[in-house]
Amino acid sequence: MVVNKAGRRASNSRKNEPRSVSSQSQKNTNTPASLPPRGQGSYGSYHSSGSGNSNRSSRRERSRAYTRQQRRKTWRGRHPIIFWALILIFVPILIGAAIFAYMYATTDIPAPDKVAMADKTKVYYADGKTELGSFAEQNREIINCSVLPKYVGQAIVASENRSFYQDGGIDFKGIGRALIHNVTKRGRWGGSTITQQYAERYYLGETKTYLGKLHEAILALKIAQTQDKDTVLCNYMNTIYLGRGAYGIQAAAKAYFGVEAKDLTLSQAALLAGIIPAPSSWDPAIGPKEAGIRFKRVMKIMKKDGYITASQAAKAKIPKTITQTTQNMYAGPQGYLLHMVRDELTSNGAFSQEDLDSGGYRIITTIDKSKQDLMFNVASPSQGGRGIVPKGLQIGGISVNAKDGSIISVYAGDDYLTKQLNNATQALYEPGSTMKPFALIGAIQAGTSLDTMFNGNSPRKFDGIEKPVGNFANASYGMINLYRATADSVNTVYMDLQSKLGAKKVAHTAVTAGLNPKRVNGKNPFTVLGNDSVHVSEIARAYATFANQGRRPDLHIVASVKNPDGKEFYRAPTVGKQVFSPTDAALATKAMVGVVQHGTATEARSIGRPVAGKSGTANDETAGSFVGFTPNIVTAFAIWNPDANGSPQVIKPFHGYLGGSDYPVHLFTRYMRQAVAGTPVAKFPEVKDTGKIGGPDGTWGLGDRHAYTHDEDEEDKNKDKDKDKDKDKDDLDPDHINRSDNPWDSYTNSGNYGNSYSGSYGNSESGNTGESQSDASTPHSGQ
Repeated sequence: MVVNKAGRRASNSRKNEPRSVSSQSQKNTNTPASLPPRGQGSYGSYHSSGSGNSNRSSRRERSRAYTRQQRRKTWRGRHPIIFWALILIFVPILIGAAIFAYMYATTDIPAPDKVAMADKTKVYYADGKTELGSFAEQNREIINCSVLPKYVGQAIVASENRSFYQDGGIDFKGIGRALIHNVTKRGRWGGSTITQQYAERYYLGETKTYLGKLHEAILALKIAQTQDKDTVLCNYMNTIYLGRGAYGIQAAAKAYFGVEAKDLTLSQAALLAGIIPAPSSWDPAIGPKEAGIRFKRVMKIMKKDGYITASQAAKAKIPKTITQTTQNMYAGPQGYLLHMVRDELTSNGAFSQEDLDSGGYRIITTIDKSKQDLMFNVASPSQGGRGIVPKGLQIGGISVNAKDGSIISVYAGDDYLTKQLNNATQALYEPGSTMKPFALIGAIQAGTSLDTMFNGNSPRKFDGIEKPVGNFANASYGMINLYRATADSVNTVYMDLQSKLGAKKVAHTAVTAGLNPKRVNGKNPFTVLGNDSVHVSEIARAYATFANQGRRPDLHIVASVKNPDGKEFYRAPTVGKQVFSPTDAALATKAMVGVVQHGTATEARSIGRPVAGKSGTANDETAGSFVGFTPNIVTAFAIWNPDANGSPQVIKPFHGYLGGSDYPVHLFTRYMRQAVAGTPVAKFPEVKDTGKIGGPDGTWGLGDRHAYTHDEDEEDKNKDKDKDKDKDKDDLDPDHINRSDNPWDSYTNSGNYGNSYSGSYGNSESGNTGESQSDASTPHSGQ
């Protein structure tokens, strides 16, 4: 028992070994103190059979193994905390290494993140150089970094990742420092290299978790092995956020200094590089002190790392930034143009909304910048119309190239943000007598001559219409031929034509020229007098069919679209479709020349070149319009007067303009006089009228042939000579010019009127027959 007890003590500590056994006894037994005495226990007797030396050797080996085992038990028992601490340290490391190795082996470089690759699409005027606006989810412009000065990238490297050109994508020291700080200080330090930040922004999107950061680090390693440093740095510079809503170095250069990135100075580049970690706080306009500290830090590192000389560093001063402006791209009149561009490209299936917002395309429009400015200055109630146009009066205008359908200029309103309804392409109004040329060309197609005589008296009864129809102001013209009836806009003559042709034929001809069949369908008994509803843009297109010798153009505002690499991706169709014969279109045009020469639009003669067109006044003078054209350009203006609910109201005389069409004719004249100035004079084609007087069956007109001769034209010109002189004098009169152009007069357009205009106004299908104010209650759309 004593020996066993000593043995147990030996397993705990060598210092506590028993001293009761003599050294002689130990020498005789040759047994370690930690083992049982000879002859006892499992080791057998000293005097057992077999070789003695062999037994002694075997016992020694067993003794030594047992001793080593006991010693290990002794160390672990003495130091359990250290033991388990080592376990807790090394096991996670081994597990982490295994996870890292697995993730590295299974991670591939993905396709770039859509947001990171998103590049704003720029929209240009027709010159391809002047920017009209842009489409973007983010304010980002991706550029080729080869155009940048070297110090732009060097400044960013100095600020963000000094070891960028030496590291393998990640900085272990930086990660360690950041981890220790985040654990001990409970803060958030980033240990990310430029490559890691690039991986996050360009491929992954924002990462916040530690697992996400691990994925980011692995991806950075892979990127460092497959992409050169210049590529990584350039993509980083194109995706980094630099404050003021600017993504990428190009957008930031414009936002802070109003320059292209290629024109950044050393100091400007250093400032932008310095504020990258916290651009919203370190913007010089917000935190000038912090911005200055960051600027000096970048310059100091650039000097130390050999990017710049000591002299350059000493001379560098913190640069001045421009005032930050919050600008909505859709503010003002250009907002309408941008929406027209977007609608055109998405409605024809060429692009999706996402394509336009992120594709980095270059869109060239058909809008002539100088003509667009002219259109706005002429038509806007806040510009040329200030002090002239009554408050609430709505105006729409458009000018179109008759040959290819390209839109030259548009007046849709003063400010898109105030009123989104586009007065040129979306608002509806009654076109009045501007519908008559469609009956005119229908009669010409049927074989009727412009010399056919009609009864122009007022009022007159027509089959199928309950009440008599009257002319404007109930004027009677007696026997009048078709040419003169067009010039004077005689309602009773054109109702005669519609009676012969049928309202559906008139509507079909109008639709063939370019109007919308949903609204002009022949169900209206007063189709020829313009009681249906139209857009300014579509009536301009229909008249372009006349000007283009019977070929209907496709109206468009986009000329072409180029990919980010400069290759043309889309081009608008410009051929059009032949819908009328050139002869028929030319004869209709000839009649409309009479409108300008001695009819209801003589003011337009002051343009000084061949002009044709037609004026129109809606029933009860709730709207007025004029569509005029030269051989190359069609321009249309319309005015209407809705109340706050969109219901039509009478346009009362204002500023000397009596009829509803008077002011549109004036707008047309002012615009076209300047728009065609300096361009070659074009003439309408000469054509011989081969139609039959009296119509195809001889029953269309009344009386004998009455050809309208050139001599009679001259008489009409002389008759109106004094009147025209007065008009010309009025145009040149300083007081008149001041009335038209004075920007300080009282009236402006708030933009609120007509915003809810539904387009139902003026549609006689709802029961409105367009009754006149006369006792006879006759419709009298006029002039």
